[in-house]
Amino acid sequence: MDVRLLAWEPSTGWSAPLPGELDGSSTLVLAFGSPSQEVAAARLAELAAALPQAHLAGCSTAGEILDRRVAEGGISVAVARFTHTTLRQTEAAVVAPTDSRQAGRRLAEVLAGPGLRGVLVLSDGLVVNGTELLNGVKQVLPAEVVVTGGLAGDGDRFAATWVVAQGRPTAGLVSAIGLYGDRIRVGHGSRGGWDSFGVERQVTRSAGNVVFELDGEPALGLYKRYLGERAAGLPATALLFPLALCGDDGGGLVRTVLAVDEATQSMTFAGDVPQGGRVQLMRANFDRLVEGAAAAGRLARRGQDRAGGCLAVAISCVGRRLVLGERTEEEVEAVLDSLPPSSSLVGFYSYGEISPSATGSCELHNQTMTLTTLVEA
Repeated sequence: MDVRLLAWEPSTGWSAPLPGELDGSSTLVLAFGSPSQEVAAARLAELAAALPQAHLAGCSTAGEILDRRVAEGGISVAVARFTHTTLRQTEAAVVAPTDSRQAGRRLAEVLAGPGLRGVLVLSDGLVVNGTELLNGVKQVLPAEVVVTGGLAGDGDRFAATWVVAQGRPTAGLVSAIGLYGDRIRVGHGSRGGWDSFGVERQVTRSAGNVVFELDGEPALGLYKRYLGERAAGLPATALLFPLALCGDDGGGLVRTVLAVDEATQSMTFAGDVPQGGRVQLMRANFDRLVEGAAAAGRLARRGQDRAGGCLAVAISCVGRRLVLGERTEEEVEAVLDSLPPSSSLVGFYSYGEISPSATGSCELHNQTMTLTTLVEA
């Protein structure tokens, strides 16, 4: 397995020549970026021209990760040529959140087959209900297939996201890449680092990922009381105070607000918030966020130490970046330091992360650092 990392920056262009010598049907190209869609389309076209046989995937971001660096406005790229692994790629359109489960099923039905070991999912970050998307995937794929990935970002604007399809940035889309073979090892790890505070509240009215009432009160009004003067910056400021799903049904999952509706006093989250469940507000603990990133790396490297370096795909929540601010690169450094020596790290800041919690099937997470490691034995 041969891995190259490179970046495109508006002021300097490509950091290295595009590695056309790695082109082939077993080559994966991951491109994560936040330039304008027009600029992104031009850069993706250059990648597709240099590596025409490769599987090109990627999405828009709330910040790009490459090695130990976090940037924005450019594109971070990893090119990985596998030796013993077969790749398959497919896409599904999502017009409305109600299409999410069926899109997940369609993706999984195309990828299901002998030798499937892992699936990397990259999804539109605003239209898709991540919980329902994964419910559709889980209806088809066996539990032993590792499903990871994330939801595309758009900084703190929440206006428009895109996913790469046929070499072009496209809205309202989910892309999935299947990895097949006896030699591919897919590791995963996901950890948060937020602290709960305040009282637990019951979700008295919700529909899927839209919450209307908490403890019988309009959800948005109650949430604004917690935010105080920060309420004027919604929905972006909600990233600083996510909700934890409490009790057995929650499973430790966290949910982040994607949109608010003043008319209905409701909040739309990246994944489902079950009616009748209990939730609790969370806030940041800087040191625990960085330690959570390191813990995700340690989880993802389990069983891969003897294989040497790996390609690691880091998907962290935009809320973590907003909270960490100038310390953001500390969590990226913590991840890389926890991985085997000579590992390559690429990734992005997202609107949602996809990974098994520790073991078991995939779930939608918010406010976590999620790692996927790929290596051939």
